[in-house]
Amino acid sequence: MDENPAVHQEMVTTPEEQPRSDEPNPVGCNKYRRRLLVLFAFSLFGTTLGLGIYSHLQKESQRKSAAPPCLSPACLKASEHFSVAMDPFSRPCDYFLFACGAGGSSTNKGRQSVKGSSNEDNGELDKKREVRMRREADVQGKSDGRLDTFPDRQTALLKAIKEILESPEEGVSMSAAEQKAKKFFKTCMDAESPEKVGSEPFLALLQQLGGWAVSGGWNRNDFNTTLALLMSQYSTFPFFSVYVGPHPGEEQNASNQHYIQIDEPHFQFPIDWNSKTHKSKASTRYLRPFYLSCGQYLALLGVPSNATTMNCGLYISLSTTLAVATSPLRYRLSQKLLYHRITIQELQTRAPAIDWLACLQAIFQPLPISQSDIVLVHNLPYIIHMSQTINQWQVQHEKVGPLHTYMILSLLQTLIPALDSRFFQTMRNYSIATGDTQEEMPRWWQCVQQTERGFDALLSHTIRERHAQEEAEELIHDVYSSLKKKLTDLSWRDNKSSSFILNKIKTLNPRLSTKTYNLSHTELNHLYAEVVLKEEDFFSNYLQMLLLEQKSRSRLLSHGTPTEGLSITPSISGNDIIIPVGMFVSPFFHSSYPRALNYGTLGSLMAKDLLHLLLPDIHTQANNPESEGMCVWSHYLSVTKGPGQAGTFSLPPSKQQEVWVQYSALQVALDAYKMSFTRHPTDSSLSGFSYIHLFLSSFTKVTCDADSYREFMPFEPSFLVTVLCSNSGFCPETLTCLNTSQSSPHETCQSRTLH
Repeated sequence: MDENPAVHQEMVTTPEEQPRSDEPNPVGCNKYRRRLLVLFAFSLFGTTLGLGIYSHLQKESQRKSAAPPCLSPACLKASEHFSVAMDPFSRPCDYFLFACGAGGSSTNKGRQSVKGSSNEDNGELDKKREVRMRREADVQGKSDGRLDTFPDRQTALLKAIKEILESPEEGVSMSAAEQKAKKFFKTCMDAESPEKVGSEPFLALLQQLGGWAVSGGWNRNDFNTTLALLMSQYSTFPFFSVYVGPHPGEEQNASNQHYIQIDEPHFQFPIDWNSKTHKSKASTRYLRPFYLSCGQYLALLGVPSNATTMNCGLYISLSTTLAVATSPLRYRLSQKLLYHRITIQELQTRAPAIDWLACLQAIFQPLPISQSDIVLVHNLPYIIHMSQTINQWQVQHEKVGPLHTYMILSLLQTLIPALDSRFFQTMRNYSIATGDTQEEMPRWWQCVQQTERGFDALLSHTIRERHAQEEAEELIHDVYSSLKKKLTDLSWRDNKSSSFILNKIKTLNPRLSTKTYNLSHTELNHLYAEVVLKEEDFFSNYLQMLLLEQKSRSRLLSHGTPTEGLSITPSISGNDIIIPVGMFVSPFFHSSYPRALNYGTLGSLMAKDLLHLLLPDIHTQANNPESEGMCVWSHYLSVTKGPGQAGTFSLPPSKQQEVWVQYSALQVALDAYKMSFTRHPTDSSLSGFSYIHLFLSSFTKVTCDADSYREFMPFEPSFLVTVLCSNSGFCPETLTCLNTSQSSPHETCQSRTLH
């Protein structure tokens, strides 16, 4: 449960990874011909085994009847995503112009107009908008009426979890833990029950917490006692956030130690950063909507209108005072403010308003937390400022209790998903006022996410049992083995660095799962033994989920082993590359699919993920990303702009890099598919496609529909198939059909991976 993706991403992203506006001088393949002949001397089959396997693949591809059709329910459903238009060999003259989102039709529009510097910004905005709209359509189940569109990977995983939670109960065969997860999801999906009780559950909870100064009857509990209670039992962090994760500089250590990490809290309003003065302030144009939403919340809680002005005014004043000490990640990285190591005792000296030991002991009970323990702080100046602000407000506003009100309204934000729709609509209206234009996600989406927060270990285990069996392990092995061959054959700029990088790659061990791998049904039942859920009482069940979340944090700190949860991309943990089970769901993978489909879809996506994961080291030390990327780009220009045009249109370094990643992933996935034939020399077909046909069609389809990196590509992914098949023996048919004014690219951009 590593809850620090933003900070971690900021630490591992290198300048070379970041999109850059500078564009290099135009260079075509001719400049690289001599280098390419040496670096990428094309050799399809380096061994007799390779020749035999690919000969078999080609012959079987030409005899489609040789591959029996896959008729499993999963295959019949997957066949809806494919059409004859997806076959790269049905239209060799224009397949490279096949545009994603064209509904199966070829077009000479799409990305054929080369993205230059003038339109690039608008193009990137359009692509990001397209991705967001696609996800909303996927979730709503209305992808413009197109049944053939793959969902994005997160949506596919959420739908797989939804199927698990909605599957019919199987009596005694269903574990107690699974029964509780399904009950939680069922009460969440019941939208009517919260409407019947209104705000009463929240008001009753306030009484249990000692009352509220605004509504009367406040017993003035100690500030730190209330704060510790909210953080430990209700996952509410008003003044600072607390989570668990590794130190990025220690990720390769076998011990894989995880630390308590302390960061800025989440503020409800946008914050403006002045890059000249290096100061933050609340965005003033959103303060009035923020004030109005505060008043609406108080009204829903029965607070008299004459108390709104003072309490909401103090709430906003405290919020904006705290916000001035926040700073964006890039600034904190440049100032070395991230991952500041400090003992709890020293932190108490620097920020005395918080009883740090008592709060952290409450959050991570029953673990022993001591004054000498090291914590990682990501903005110590903010923490010091926060402590000073609390001390000042305790003195200046002791009677009206604005600090207590601030904590109560923070708790309200945490519990809004479990309250009646008036609270959610108030929050939604404020989000729209601050510029949030995303369509509201359906209730099932929200309920799946809430269920995963508490039952992440169970759901990871269940997904593995249902989706990621032996076939998943084989795919991981084949893809990583092929990837290691690809990287071993790269031309490195420095022998010393290459030795270090290659040794790192060889010592990393890809694993499908971590802690959940060994959990039995009995252990899972024990994990959730104390959870008591009620029928038709989602508010009470939601509080139980928050307690489970706290226990998950404690387990992570104790064992240093996160569950994958809703993760859909690999990550490095110690000497392991963790491949989350959430990747192995339909329509990207199924044990009954033809292997050509599994390797063409998930195999290629996994190869891209792994290349991006290892890219900072590879890109800075190897020659191939630049030279191979420019070679593929020159191929593209030769067939779209004519001969001799390679020097006319430049390609930014960030896109050169992505072209290499995408093309290398296609090579790696195809080589992995070849490896699978050493164990299983036959395969099945889908929608009339088999072997290479199905593999290449699957690659294009999944890259069009579900690859988050596609937005950085300067052309459609179908062109990569054209490059692979031109001048090569990989494909049973060629994909060269050029106009007389165009010249066929004589060079191949293959490395020696596929042998």
